[in-house]
Amino acid sequence: MSNSIYIGYYFTVQPLVPAVEILIAELGYAGFESFVETENGVTAYIKKEEWNNEILTDSQILKSNEFNINYTFNEIEQTNWNEEWEKNFKPIVVDDVCTVRAPFHEIPNTKYNIVIEPKMSFGTGHHETTHMMIQHILNNDFTNKSVLDMGCGTGVLAILAEMRGATKIDAIDIDNWCYINSLENVERNNCKHISVYEGDASLLESKSYDIVIANINRNILLADISKYAACLNKEGQLFLSGFYNHDIPIIEKECSKYGLKLQESLERNNWVSLKFIN
Repeated sequence: MSNSIYIGYYFTVQPLVPAVEILIAELGYAGFESFVETENGVTAYIKKEEWNNEILTDSQILKSNEFNINYTFNEIEQTNWNEEWEKNFKPIVVDDVCTVRAPFHEIPNTKYNIVIEPKMSFGTGHHETTHMMIQHILNNDFTNKSVLDMGCGTGVLAILAEMRGATKIDAIDIDNWCYINSLENVERNNCKHISVYEGDASLLESKSYDIVIANINRNILLADISKYAACLNKEGQLFLSGFYNHDIPIIEKECSKYGLKLQESLERNNWVSLKFIN
């Protein structure tokens, strides 16, 4: 298991709305991996090797006079993450149908019940992009489909895809901690059809899928859309998220190069998730 050290940033934010959402978005672009919203703001985590003293230099919201934002930061060993997680995490319920919870939470009455311990991995369902991807999976037919979950984070989307009837699922993430965590969560949810891999889009050569899910960020998506399109079966579906509504034209333009047509768009606090078909 990875022995990486993380830097934890503890932000106090006034007013919370919409500042927290904007701050999380900027931190995500800066390289922060995980976020826990708190009563007074947000806690964010970044790998120490990805961190530098100027990490927040480009943050526009920290320079804004509209909000009062203060922060402290320190190094955190990964072994402390469970404690941080248990202190801050609340179950997420999506459309009264799917619950994402930790093992110590009560068992819900929703149709789908996903149990995860994300540790330092991204993709708990708290963030708008994961929430919308869950909505896409709930609203589309995954029965007997082959599925790719690219940038799988905690593995929560791959797990839900299996619960929705997918019979062959590959979950891929470039981060070792996400890879390990996804393996743990796949086992925790008794999944039988998910294979987890550590790597990037180069692993997709000679692969084919009915459905591709990619919740990463705009720049990586733009670089890899051609690879997603190449491995998508006829009449396949591509779900993309990790960007803002003003990014839709550039994402749609890139997808159109490969015959992918925009069919559906979800939006949540300026974040969007798009469904394309070929």
